[in-house]
Amino acid sequence: MPNDGNVRGEHRYEQHINSPDQHEEYPGKSLITRDHDVIRRWAEERRAQPSTVPGSQYDGRPGRLLFDFEGFGGEDLVHIPWEKWFETFDERGLNFIYQEHKKSGQPSNFFRLENPDRGS
Repeated sequence: MPNDGNVRGEHRYEQHINSPDQHEEYPGKSLITRDHDVIRRWAEERRAQPSTVPGSQYDGRPGRLLFDFEGFGGEDLVHIPWEKWFETFDERGLNFIYQEHKKSGQPSNFFRLENPDRGS
């Protein structure tokens, strides 16, 4: 399923981001997107590599999608190409929920992937 950038499911508390030019309304705000450019920019700004957990694959696809943040102990993660990460993200119809900054204004690494059809 190609990514159309539209967030799926009902989300009243998050700010929808559909372009890398959009940013949080205020620090600590939860953001939500399906846009590949937004996700990739966010990860690259944090030097995070697209990753998965070894042994979680099935049918030749990555299992759990994660990011390996440089300096945060992701030794047990397997880096995967962006194309494979996004292909899996799109096939599962996931939403990317994240923060750009903590309430303090410091950069935030918070993110989670949500399947709106399953509630998480």
